[in-house]
Amino acid sequence: MMNTVMERMGMGMSGMGMPGMGLPMGAGMGPMGGMSAPAMPAMMMVPRCTMKMEKVQGGMKITCICDDQAAKGMLQNLCTALQGGMCTCCLTMNGMMVCCCNLMMGMCKCDMTDKGCTMTCTSGDVKCGEMLQACCDCMSTMMKDGCSCCMMMNGTPVCCSMC
Repeated sequence: MMNTVMERMGMGMSGMGMPGMGLPMGAGMGPMGGMSAPAMPAMMMVPRCTMKMEKVQGGMKITCICDDQAAKGMLQNLCTALQGGMCTCCLTMNGMMVCCCNLMMGMCKCDMTDKGCTMTCTSGDVKCGEMLQACCDCMSTMMKDGCSCCMMMNGTPVCCSMC
């Protein structure tokens, strides 16, 4: 029973253990023979913004607008550091993922604005451009109807829009 609870909580034998319980033989040994700390999940605050999605020639454009200066700065720093990789948008409702669009069908370019940034994903291939525009329609409808969106670059959350 305890193993099932630990696995559901993400605390299987490969990760964190329960306080007071010993580690399996050989676990926790670092490369030099010393004890190493258990891996902790990486956490960070993600800037909250308002997102607007629109179709453009050959693809789509996502505009992220931050009212808070600190959020805007963090968004722009994350975009600058991570640009050039794959852009992904995950839409959730009541904490459950409804849709995840990997915008890999085109080139995504990030530009800074005075209130945040824009992510423009376009393709010279007609069919890929149509797929990007279909993703735009889908995500715009879901956000209009109550979903939240988290935009990621290279798998790292860059900003989230709450409904």
